[in-house]
Amino acid sequence: MKVVILAGGFGTRLAEYTDTIPKPMVTIGERPILWHIMSRYAHYGHKDFHIALGYKAEVIKKYFLETNQVNSDFSLDLKTGKQTIFKRDSVDWNVTLVDTGLNTLTGGRVKRLKSFIGSEPFLLTYGDGLADIDVAALIDCHKRMKKMVTVTAVRPVARFGELVLDGDLVESFKEKPQTAKGWINGGYFVIEPEFLDLIEGDTTILERRPLEQAAELGQLTAYKHYGFWQCMDSKRDKDLLNEMFEK
Repeated sequence: MKVVILAGGFGTRLAEYTDTIPKPMVTIGERPILWHIMSRYAHYGHKDFHIALGYKAEVIKKYFLETNQVNSDFSLDLKTGKQTIFKRDSVDWNVTLVDTGLNTLTGGRVKRLKSFIGSEPFLLTYGDGLADIDVAALIDCHKRMKKMVTVTAVRPVARFGELVLDGDLVESFKEKPQTAKGWINGGYFVIEPEFLDLIEGDTTILERRPLEQAAELGQLTAYKHYGFWQCMDSKRDKDLLNEMFEK
């Protein structure tokens, strides 16, 4: 399946980094978070990526244009410009980079990729969230439910300690547990191409009318993911992900 990644937003909540680079290029370890997301899909054999660009699109384009050179050993004849590669990065992905407009909203970005997506179901996610998602199980769930859209539902870790009270008595204390109630959009989708017809254009927010309408039509199902999931919405999130990476 083709993998569509939304990577065009302004990332205003990470302004200390996104003044100079787009949010998907903020690094976890030595690699952009975008690379880590793509690696997860590639692990399951999905290596045909279509990245919807917008804000600072040129930074992401430059990264992929230069990635072979940066991650390879080579010799360079400065007189002739001839380059000899000795050791090449083992990544064998096919990456299509599409500028979907600076101010286009999430639904519009997906719509603009319609000609690239074609008539087959596709995978979709955002360029700022990591998960140990079982992509094969997600796809199996989608095929089994036979609906227009499957969204991964997650229960994020609470920001604060959770108390279970009986009057004034604390029955249970858990420091930042995974929330027991309330599933949220985890950002990993499987989508049938006809869903694109529910998106009007550039000003359409994916998470509003298109997905709301799919739910109203009984065409939205959920794959429950109980494992690791972490978005990168703030410096605190970035620091947490880097701490995990170092460990």
